[in-house]
Amino acid sequence: MIKEFKQFAFKGNLVDMAVGIIIGGAFGTVVKSLVDDLMMPVVGLITGGIDFSDRFAVLRKPEDVPDDKTFQTADAAREAGATVLSWGNFLTSLLSFLIMAFVLFLVIKKFIAALKTEEEKPKEEPKLSEDVVLLTEIRDLLKEK
Repeated sequence: MIKEFKQFAFKGNLVDMAVGIIIGGAFGTVVKSLVDDLMMPVVGLITGGIDFSDRFAVLRKPEDVPDDKTFQTADAAREAGATVLSWGNFLTSLLSFLIMAFVLFLVIKKFIAALKTEEEKPKEEPKLSEDVVLLTEIRDLLKEK
């Protein structure tokens, strides 16, 4: 049983997958920083300074909170016991996902395809001389008869 586990755990594919997961986690951190630190401030500037990361809607206030009370942050509303829909956080996460998916698409399409070796590419059939082509045609005609 232990021998089988060692064979499974230390196969090349499993180790490669583990390395890919670790690099993917680091890549996710970089993309999150790209979205949070570079993209969202630009989006906020275009939209007049709106910071989407803390946009929310209070769906239900607790009974002990007056109806005219507004909350400055989603966390403050949650602490007061309100039910909060954090749509801005979702929008930021969705933008992060779309950017990450697009970057992965570019990496796979451009860089991985460029790394293919000549051996992996389909080999072209050698060009036949005119004599061989003529003899092949004659052979095919004789087979038909």
